Amino acid sequence: QVQLVESGGGAVQPGGSLRLSCAASGSPFSVYVTGWYRQAPGKQRELVATISSDSGPTYADSVKGRFIISRDTAKTTAYLQMNDLKPEDTAVYYCRAVQPQGILWGQGTQVTVSS
Repeated sequence: QVQLVESGGGAVQPGGSLRLSCAASGSPFSVYVTGWYRQAPGKQRELVATISSDSGPTYADSVKGRFIISRDTAKTTAYLQMNDLKPEDTAVYYCRAVQPQGILWGQGTQVTVSS
């Protein structure tokens, strides 16, 4: 069974940076990590960034110019470099992957931005 594991979250002051990682494990055949989402308390899960080999990365307007998504050659590991973090970025961050059986989500990693 394929699993997605996020890491790299934590607490940071406004203006700081974090890098999140998402790795597929457990025989990740035909599994492609495609993007990052986040969910803040009391809010719906929202798209943060996506990555595609043919169309390139996309970003939510709220993170453009601050976040950068990347992926390894095998497409089984993705990263989210988060710069100039703001309190509004506080949320649980989830990575998303696709496989022949359907969509796969990680368990999430907490990011807290406060002074």
